[in-house]
Amino acid sequence: MRRLVIKLGSSVVADSEGTPRLDVLAAVCDQLARLHREGAEVIVVTSGAIARGMAVMNLPQRPTTIGALQAASAVGQGKLYRIYDELLREREVTSAQVLLTFFDMSARTHYLNARQTLSTLLEWRVLPVINENDTTATDEISFGDNDFLAAQVAVLIAADELILMTDIDGLFTADPRLHPDAHIVAEVNDFAALDDMEIGHTTSPLGSGGMRSKVVAAEMATAAGIPTVICNGVRAPALAAVLAGEREGTRFAAREARYSSFKLWLKYAKPSRGTLVIDAGAVRAVREGSASLLPVGVVEVIGDFDAGDAVDIAELPDDDHARGRTLAKGICNYTAVELRRVLGLKSDAVREILPRATDEAVHRDYLVLD
Repeated sequence: MRRLVIKLGSSVVADSEGTPRLDVLAAVCDQLARLHREGAEVIVVTSGAIARGMAVMNLPQRPTTIGALQAASAVGQGKLYRIYDELLREREVTSAQVLLTFFDMSARTHYLNARQTLSTLLEWRVLPVINENDTTATDEISFGDNDFLAAQVAVLIAADELILMTDIDGLFTADPRLHPDAHIVAEVNDFAALDDMEIGHTTSPLGSGGMRSKVVAAEMATAAGIPTVICNGVRAPALAAVLAGEREGTRFAAREARYSSFKLWLKYAKPSRGTLVIDAGAVRAVREGSASLLPVGVVEVIGDFDAGDAVDIAELPDDDHARGRTLAKGICNYTAVELRRVLGLKSDAVREILPRATDEAVHRDYLVLD
């Protein structure tokens, strides 16, 4: 049975004034209904709640403060889902609104609950329509216009394909709006080959993403063995062509899966709040992946972070790398202030200073190699 995650960006859902593109959404729902009739399992991840709220409240531009962004999302969320619900119901497809945050993806209990809920909905032949729960998110609303969320959902449900729809035809060698000679990249098999391209963060006035967030989302999904396509969702025939396997947009080939969905999230989506510089012995332990990072192996703490934040883990600098090469990323069990007090100390000495501290600065289960 075919299982798909299809993501619609803000520029697909609404025009520059924040007015819903009802013709575009109707065409997308036609394809969703066809897939549903054919027995496929489909999940939609949609942006556009903030854009819809902006239009309702007559806001002249996208808010910049977290409170205003969350308020706009609260206004627009239900109104946006109602459009999907009505269009799908007209096509005899039952839908369900699902609101997720990245905490739901990272906390084990929440992760399992989210997967069980989505699995049950799919078993019931209900089409989930997912959006980031902007109104309760504690991190900044900057998750790449839901591109990262779509990738995580694809990993969560073990999708067969991820389709990211935007308002241009795919990934170009440079921004086609600024470089007329830019040409589309039809297929990507090696992400390193993209390093020399101008893949920027340019967004629409209503969205928070950009092509770079889509490429990173594709990297996340393909690392889990899920092929990904970026295509033009505004142009009606594009989605049908992608679904038929035709040459359309930019295709990213699946890679051999290396990491769990949690570690994919940690590696690609959760922002690092600081850096731990570690000694040679700790470097060996981290590279081998068989041991946790203890305070005794930490020689420097850079930045200001809380327990539970992500941190980069780097080796000592040398003549060729003045800042030290980043080896891994992990969830730190200490605040920056606490770790500065006990860095370089063995566990017994650490407990004398911080009696309730864990032995591990970063546990191996919450660490992913760079």
